[in-house]
Amino acid sequence: QVQLVESGGGLVQAGGSLRLSCAASGSIGGINTMAWYRQGPGKQRELVARIRKDGSTTYADSVKGQFTISRDNAKPTVYLQMNSLKPEDTAVYYCNAITWRDYWGKGTLVTVSS
Repeated sequence: QVQLVESGGGLVQAGGSLRLSCAASGSIGGINTMAWYRQGPGKQRELVARIRKDGSTTYADSVKGQFTISRDNAKPTVYLQMNSLKPEDTAVYYCNAITWRDYWGKGTLVTVSS
């Protein structure tokens, strides 16, 4: 079992920045990919960014150049640096980790005011 705990969400004005963190615990040795997803009001959950154990990354087109995902394999923890935030970035952000199955955190709310 893997437990994921997100932190760093909150209320920010448009144009501001936030850094989300997700700390993994439990059977962390099997974690390969870690990722951030988000679910905005009335929307489906969507991939924001993922990072593999080798450090390679994938971003949603909507956040390329705006968000940066990184990880510390020693902890392990995954981060999401979010810059130039827009009201449409308002969502619950979920951490995801993949071993032989998917694990999810409970989410952290990011609200961007205009």
